[in-house]
Amino acid sequence: MQNLLLIGIGGFMGALLRYGVSGFIQNWSKSINFPYGTLVVNLLGCLLIGALSQVAGTRGVISSEARSFIFIGLLGAFTTFSTFGNDTVSLFREGENLLSYVNIGLHLVLGLSAVWLGQTLVSQPWK
Repeated sequence: MQNLLLIGIGGFMGALLRYGVSGFIQNWSKSINFPYGTLVVNLLGCLLIGALSQVAGTRGVISSEARSFIFIGLLGAFTTFSTFGNDTVSLFREGENLLSYVNIGLHLVLGLSAVWLGQTLVSQPWK
């Protein structure tokens, strides 16, 4: 139960951080055509999960509770793209190159297809 609470608190904080950072960057860029805020959040999340997972894996200084709070809660809500990036790099490091490419392909193709399908399904009844 404590782990769920830590994940929930981290998720709450991550969602607020995503909203704040993304909005700030988007306003700062003054762009209405390109989602700079989303790009910066995803890249920052990838940088943070890469650095922190390296520290956690090699130095063992991050407890399992802190990992749940940071990786699943905070960074999971900040951006799931960071988790996708970390999982893919881990597969490459483990020598699972084919699985890495399958992971990339499935996320891109199925993810984009799911967005299209969701939009299509919802728009059909109102046509």
